[in-house]
Amino acid sequence: MPSPAPGATDPARIHADRAAGTLTIAWRDGHETVYPTITLRWLCPCAYCRGEAGLPGWLDSAPSLTDDQVRLVDIALVGQYAVAPTWGDGHHTGFYTFTSLREMCPCAQCTADRAATGTPTLGAANHSGHELGGTR
Repeated sequence: MPSPAPGATDPARIHADRAAGTLTIAWRDGHETVYPTITLRWLCPCAYCRGEAGLPGWLDSAPSLTDDQVRLVDIALVGQYAVAPTWGDGHHTGFYTFTSLREMCPCAQCTADRAATGTPTLGAANHSGHELGGTR
């Protein structure tokens, strides 16, 4: 994927709507992304969920997620490069970088741009059934 445009990975505003189950990021380049919390939870980048040292992570076992596991209870900034959500089940070790969040933007335009360049889209690697609108 080509280098992002200036401001494309710099958030201007971050809003967690816990009732709606969404995280919205308005980017400095004018783009806005809305992430369903279930999608973010399936994409958790931590070692427990993704695996490490060549071993698969918990999410690779295709678990069913409970309502608590996809309920966003808090979100904190990690420096100026990432956010760290805390989920209803207490899980809080995944840092989502702004670069990776922008690369995973689920909007129609970004999804089409990734498809045009052959870049994988949400869930393409292991969790294709858990994309937007996927099941728990």
